[in-house]
Amino acid sequence: MKKILIILALILPLSAVQAIIPDKTLTKGNHKKSIQMPKFSVIDINNKTHNNDTVKGKYLVVNFWATWCPPCLKEIPAFVDFYEKNSDRVEILGVNYEQADIDKIIDFTDTYMVNYPIILSNSNNRKEFEKFGKIIGLPTTYVYAPDGSLVDSFMGEVDIKTLKKATQQ
Repeated sequence: MKKILIILALILPLSAVQAIIPDKTLTKGNHKKSIQMPKFSVIDINNKTHNNDTVKGKYLVVNFWATWCPPCLKEIPAFVDFYEKNSDRVEILGVNYEQADIDKIIDFTDTYMVNYPIILSNSNNRKEFEKFGKIIGLPTTYVYAPDGSLVDSFMGEVDIKTLKKATQQ
């Protein structure tokens, strides 16, 4: 019985994985507006390039996630629903933050019916991820306005209500 309790004590904290956002994104008030979207260029699983020019004039939601992260999996349906209704004015980039095989990620995104671009962690994309800030927990989400200013950043799971609020001005 003691062994079971010890194992549960070790495992339970891992089931509530939350993100920790770098200090620069925790700024209160209007200071967030002074943080600008970094110059970036990533290639999604369909070999399409996404960069500052391709998202120009739209809100950009950058969501760092992994297949093993429970809150990441829980928020995917909200991102799918939100993107389906708002892809004309919002771009979502689902940044897979694990070293995973493309076939595994394609199977995963098909299962979850992901309809927004997924960016793999590979040698080219990984250096671009760092431009958004040091990610030390998952999920981590950044929302940028069409002018490139940081609107908000989130620790942990994001729901559709939060996405709507962050992308309305």
